[in-house]
Amino acid sequence: MPSIQTNGLTKRFGDDTVAVEGLDLTVETGEIFGFLGPNGAGKSTTINMLLDFIRPTDGSARVLGMDAQTEIAAIRERIGVLPEGYEFDEYLTGREYVEWTIETRAADDDPEEILETVGIRGDADRTAASYSTGMQQRLAFGMALVDDPELLILDEPSAGLDPNGIQRMRSIIRDRADDGTTVFFSSHLLSEVEAVCDRVGVMNDGELVAMDTLEGLRTKAGGRSGIELECANRPTAADVEALDGVAEVIVDGTTLTAYCTDSSVKADVVRLVDDRADVLDISVDETSLEELFNRYTSGGRDGRNADESESASREVSA
Repeated sequence: MPSIQTNGLTKRFGDDTVAVEGLDLTVETGEIFGFLGPNGAGKSTTINMLLDFIRPTDGSARVLGMDAQTEIAAIRERIGVLPEGYEFDEYLTGREYVEWTIETRAADDDPEEILETVGIRGDADRTAASYSTGMQQRLAFGMALVDDPELLILDEPSAGLDPNGIQRMRSIIRDRADDGTTVFFSSHLLSEVEAVCDRVGVMNDGELVAMDTLEGLRTKAGGRSGIELECANRPTAADVEALDGVAEVIVDGTTLTAYCTDSSVKADVVRLVDDRADVLDISVDETSLEELFNRYTSGGRDGRNADESESASREVSA
């Protein structure tokens, strides 16, 4: 049973604004799914519909097999949420917020362990309102982890975090997924998605324009991945060029570089060259997620604005 499934999910605001259009999305149990797109692409609106904060105009959504509109109370008992735009009042400490969450969920978590996990135990007795943005993000994430949820829904989880905080969050996400938790998070940070996700969905202008593994996205976008082999002896290109999925081979002295349209063929390249020329070192150059993002979103909002400006300039010139 998928952890998240939407069918034709649509949200319109007024007559002219379509925030999400016909979204068909499946997130499998136990995977880390990155919901990627430029600002304004419809990511947060989708999350708000999954949590029944707003109602869809059309379509349906199921979370943990339950209807996201009629069974939302049962859903919320089994998920953890890190929302965007939360606020902490000026009275409660970090520890009190965690204790309150544990009590509210009737959980048996150790608040000290939660605080230690997210790295704020040393500041637990300060009021949460006095925390830096990054510390507040850590606290909110810790509250989402209470009661070991089956599904974590995280909206821009790295917002405000320093590099150490980002690394800690990545580690926690991966550990929870290894234990069977499904993680669904939205982000416009390409590095964040590339670092931890099993699969990625790319939103643009309210529509899901791509969904696959990163390798699958590279293949569909026509991206090439390169592998460079440093050899003990001069390699030859002919046998490697004959492999299906190899687009180009360059030999420079004892270095062979193969560009592959199918990343899985790189293992065959290594075995073939090693049999003939003794491979000493290997380096890989993948199509970056940034390149893929630009291909699928036409450069995102900035690219769209540039196209509009260019079009307007041509009209003025004409």
